[in-house]
Amino acid sequence: MDERDVRLLKAISDLGTGSPERLHEETGIPVSTIHYRLNNLREDGVIENDLYDLDHEALGLGVTVIVEVLASYEGPYEEFAEELLAVEGVTEAFFTMGETDFVVLARLSSSDTVERLISDFEAIPQVERTNSTFTIATLRDESRAPATYDLDTLIEELTD
Repeated sequence: MDERDVRLLKAISDLGTGSPERLHEETGIPVSTIHYRLNNLREDGVIENDLYDLDHEALGLGVTVIVEVLASYEGPYEEFAEELLAVEGVTEAFFTMGETDFVVLARLSSSDTVERLISDFEAIPQVERTNSTFTIATLRDESRAPATYDLDTLIEELTD
């Protein structure tokens, strides 16, 4: 990856679009070059999809709950994790080190559905206990990490 690729990825993150025309306006890179580089970044697996981002609150899934899951299971963690991921509302899950085995993020429609979520987790036999945290306000919900970095830092850290 070179500096132009990093500039494109930063612009995509900042603008929230992969529109070659908008990226050209932001970076000054020719549109034909942008098409070529975006295709290469897709082939390399750096760009995974062209999905539209959703505003969870406007959608009606504005209650965010962070759940720490402590579990006792045998076998690979991926097998147990499948049971956690099957619980409705789970949008992100992380296998962690330390006292907590997994951290799960769920987007729910109301505070009433939190009880259902926790009951679903606790119905999994290997779950020993959960620790839940309601979020009061979302301070940042950025799925595109480059948007949280300065361009110069990204170029320094990511280019060959």
